[in-house]
Amino acid sequence: MLELIGAVIVLMGSLFLLLASLGLIRMPDVYNRMQAGTKATTLGSILIFAGAAFIVPAQWPRLVILIVFIFLTNPLSSHALARSAHFQGVPVMLPGRYGSHGTTRDDLAAARAGETLPPAADSAEEASL
Repeated sequence: MLELIGAVIVLMGSLFLLLASLGLIRMPDVYNRMQAGTKATTLGSILIFAGAAFIVPAQWPRLVILIVFIFLTNPLSSHALARSAHFQGVPVMLPGRYGSHGTTRDDLAAARAGETLPPAADSAEEASL
């Protein structure tokens, strides 16, 4: 019975890892990709190790250590990478008022200061008008 429970938990972890890979493909910019990848891979890996603990109960102390390590380090490393990308000036893709183009830190600072940004052109035809 424990092996069946473990197999179901491992399957759920695998599905979260599949969702993480889809998020890496579908998200528009580095920050969203990092968020999707980190959250899903953290939960997916933790579920896989938890399922393995049900399947092989003798290994649960080692698996708990791995779960704690992943739980602490994966979000921290993602935060460090996102912070580095921000300081390097990697643009943020913001929908709505800013359009679907990359918005830089200068654009965001201007928007916070109350300056209006020109509407983003959705196609090259509108940009030429």
